[in-house]
Amino acid sequence: MNNASVLDGQLSDLLADTGAIVFYLLVWALVFAGTAVFLGVFIPFITGDSLLFGSGLVAASTTNLNIVVLAVGTGLAAFLGDQVGFLVGRHFGRSYLDRHGGRRTRVAISRTEHFYRSFGWWSVVIARFMPWARVFVPVIAGVGRMNYYKFLSSNLVGAIAWGVGLTLTGYFAAAIPGVRSAAYLIAGLFIAASIVFGVRTWRAERAPLSAPAQVDDVAPEV
Repeated sequence: MNNASVLDGQLSDLLADTGAIVFYLLVWALVFAGTAVFLGVFIPFITGDSLLFGSGLVAASTTNLNIVVLAVGTGLAAFLGDQVGFLVGRHFGRSYLDRHGGRRTRVAISRTEHFYRSFGWWSVVIARFMPWARVFVPVIAGVGRMNYYKFLSSNLVGAIAWGVGLTLTGYFAAAIPGVRSAAYLIAGLFIAASIVFGVRTWRAERAPLSAPAQVDDVAPEV
């Protein structure tokens, strides 16, 4: 929970310095940019689970923030970020990723294609809780021509479960003593999973790069 604690302190300082509106907008912008412009590739912890949990903790500690506004806005930002990623993949294709990605990105893309083929509709939901998959699954779903309405529904479920759910978990961890232990345990599992997957990604990057999967390998319809 160290990452969440540190970020909680930083977010509290940010709220004191800037005010509620700027705080809302910054949290939402980071969540949106994490997938819409691939910011999560470079700073996964700042745009991921720790940010959501930490913002919920801050909301519980002050009357300046409305947890409903924060949680719903975070879910909406997560939803829109994935929609943008999906449209980028659908309109620009795998060639866009190959042109703009280095070795690290190509490894993550290859892994994400396998993940997408394995889980289909559920990959968009599950990916929310996995730093590398969170960034690339929407794009790969677009490249693979996933049915738009199926992606829309899976994106909505994932955004609510992750964006709204984890923000509320942070809030209840501080606001309701009776559920504090359980909330911290759940958030701790999410953040620990993020760290584990981050380490696995780093180790995979050090291994010889396998040939990237072709677009034809990705399921055209899920």
